[in-house]
Amino acid sequence: MLRDFERDILPMAAHYGMALAPWDVLGGGKFQSSKAMEERKKAGEGLRSLMGNGGQTEDEVKISEALSKVASEHGVESVTTIALAYVLHKAPYVFPIVGGRKVEHLKDNIKALSIKLSQKQIEMLEAVKPLDIGFPMNFVGSDPHVTGKSTPIVAATGQFTYVKAPRAIGSE
Repeated sequence: MLRDFERDILPMAAHYGMALAPWDVLGGGKFQSSKAMEERKKAGEGLRSLMGNGGQTEDEVKISEALSKVASEHGVESVTTIALAYVLHKAPYVFPIVGGRKVEHLKDNIKALSIKLSQKQIEMLEAVKPLDIGFPMNFVGSDPHVTGKSTPIVAATGQFTYVKAPRAIGSE
């Protein structure tokens, strides 16, 4: 949900061939399908929260709905399985730190290793909370290492040949 890691850290790690170990990739337990939230409500159980009301924010609901849609396309119920699969598709050497309090959490995490997200699914998930690439890239344009082409401003300054970065293990 917090994508600022992608602005500087992912490109640096890719450039230097570094591995990443991000935390909070499952939204701190806040990624929950509407079905799971209903079940929690019936059981009188809220979400764990250090701050807030034990519910989901508007962004968490939107992301959970998008994760649910992709989960249904893969025949799984767990939105966290898809969230973890998404993170595993972001970089070649990513080893997310995950936690769980139940055996089914562990099983959902293991299931994420076999999920192959399509580029369309990744783009749909990213559209829910677009990345603000910040200055200077919002002025210069998208990363040519990702797109394989220069923007007019960059192209006007010289001839460039770009080598595409390695893809994440298991991604299309």
